Amino acid sequence: MITLYHCTAARSFRPLWALEELQLPYELKMLPFPPRALARDYLGLNPLGTIPLLIDGDTRMTESAAILQYLAARHGPTPLAVGIDEPDYGAYLNWLHFGEATLTFPQALVLRYSKLEPQERRSPQVAADYAKWFFGRLRAVEAAVADREMLCAARFTVADISVGYALLLAERIGLAKDFGPAVAAYWGRLQQRDGFCRAVRAEAIAGEQQNAASLWW
Repeated sequence: MITLYHCTAARSFRPLWALEELQLPYELKMLPFPPRALARDYLGLNPLGTIPLLIDGDTRMTESAAILQYLAARHGPTPLAVGIDEPDYGAYLNWLHFGEATLTFPQALVLRYSKLEPQERRSPQVAADYAKWFFGRLRAVEAAVADREMLCAARFTVADISVGYALLLAERIGLAKDFGPAVAAYWGRLQQRDGFCRAVRAEAIAGEQQNAASLWW
């Protein structure tokens, strides 16, 4: 049984969504955000106190994009992965990591300096600068989905989950209103997937049952 440690709307939503798309059995452990402060026992499992933590037998992983690649490869074959022999293999890997390294990173700083820091340490200028940075990089997604349904390989893959989570985060912190038309349509398509809807429901039910609160909404 796979175990996933998760906070509501955190990066760990990526593996949760993938688990639902793959229809794998799993146990969802909800933590209050941030767990390093509000769930100190969790540090015994993950000394960094970060989310996600996925445990699959002897495998323990904490990087959300890497977990997507692992799940699709280890628990395949699945069309959610792009094979090394397919023309879009390089694009697949690029988008898989673009979602985290390029799109989620600046939003983490927007979130930190607009909501998470104590009031006296918040910085509207830093938040605005990194929001602008995010939208500059989002232009690549706007161009990619202007004439196609999904990012690569003419199908939905875990690369779409990686980028899709960045769009989910943007919606949660108030940036989605400025999406371009192609990104807005793409985000709408992703939200209609059964796997996405099941992940949202699983998160909500487990969060309520396990009383896992968040500091940022």
